[in-house]
Amino acid sequence: MMLKNYLSIALFAFLILTQGISFGKPKKKITHTPTVHQIDDKEALLRKKADELAHKYIIVDGHVDLPYRLHAKMEDVSVQTAGGDFDYVRAKKGGLTAPFMSIYVPADLQRKKGFSKALADSLIDMVENLVKQYPDKFALAKSPADIEANFKKGLISLPMGMENGSPVESNLANLQYFYDRGIRYITLCHGEDNFICDTSYDTTNTWRGLSPIGRQVVREMNRLGIMLDCSHISDDTFAQVVALSKAPVIASHSSCRTFTPDFIRNAPDNLIKAMAKKGGVIMINYSSMFLDSISNKTYETKRTHLRQWQKEHNLVPKDSAAKAYETDYDKLHPTPLTNVERIADHIDHVKKIAGIDYVGLGSDFDGVGPTLPDGLKDCSQLPNLIYVLLKRGYTEKDIEKICYKNVFRVWNKVAEVAKGM
Repeated sequence: MMLKNYLSIALFAFLILTQGISFGKPKKKITHTPTVHQIDDKEALLRKKADELAHKYIIVDGHVDLPYRLHAKMEDVSVQTAGGDFDYVRAKKGGLTAPFMSIYVPADLQRKKGFSKALADSLIDMVENLVKQYPDKFALAKSPADIEANFKKGLISLPMGMENGSPVESNLANLQYFYDRGIRYITLCHGEDNFICDTSYDTTNTWRGLSPIGRQVVREMNRLGIMLDCSHISDDTFAQVVALSKAPVIASHSSCRTFTPDFIRNAPDNLIKAMAKKGGVIMINYSSMFLDSISNKTYETKRTHLRQWQKEHNLVPKDSAAKAYETDYDKLHPTPLTNVERIADHIDHVKKIAGIDYVGLGSDFDGVGPTLPDGLKDCSQLPNLIYVLLKRGYTEKDIEKICYKNVFRVWNKVAEVAKGM
């Protein structure tokens, strides 16, 4: 009998050791650390997904300075170019479908009657000629429906926005003229106050926001169906435009000031929220100086120094001596660059304070080249941004909105308001 008891105890002990029998204590959960191969496989799948979405969805970019780049130096952008951030080959690789061609007019031309309008016309001519030269690659687009039709044909759309309202030249009839030429948004001013409004880059505060004519410009743009672009304008102007406009507005290439507190060119939270409340969209600029305070402070220090040096030597930025000095200065004081993750940080911030429906993309390609972040040096690398968003948990629907649906909503609403007026 005792032997049987000993055998029973021994058997019980054996079962405890081999089968994990416990006396009411919870079993320890066994976890498996992912292997390097599993992590690599997951990343590869996510990157593949990002590339697929970049080509599945239309991607609208609010601001690409290709026309002014070609104005300075003509290149064949139907093939891959050595310089710049945009061409047909790289756009196709990255999935960029509808870059708004910036009809950029420098502020200094507004002091010479007729010069602003003449340059705007020549840049519009240039965009039209691209389409005529390469009809199998590029197409004009004056509406979201045009972009959708071009996308189905495999064409890259070239909608147009005018950066600086100075070509209007205090003549409201010119708004109709530029609308007829295909301009679908106007950035009201650029680096200096103009006849429409005050700029973020100037402390003159000429009008304390919109001028009397500027208010008429807002109403006429609403009537015609031209989107009001709040990039470059002062905070007072921004607030007044949002309040006065009967349609939602955009910021075609601005980022969030919360990351660059001293950089007035970026939009503050209260104005992002006000714009969103009216249905508008802020389109994030990719430049490191817009994205990160360290990059911004270094760049602003450089800009202040160069302006002072040019003034002392009676030069302007386009003079060869001024360009040479700037090149040497850059070598000694390079602007530190951020990375593609920082663009996603700005998108996160807009999503947090306003909502996913109020953010888009506005690279500033060909306008800020040296300051573009690591991971998004040109339009071929757009899938890198989508990868980061997927990694952060953004859904396909979220990404579709960021890529084009949000700005399409604004654009269509602006057209609808115009019909009602």
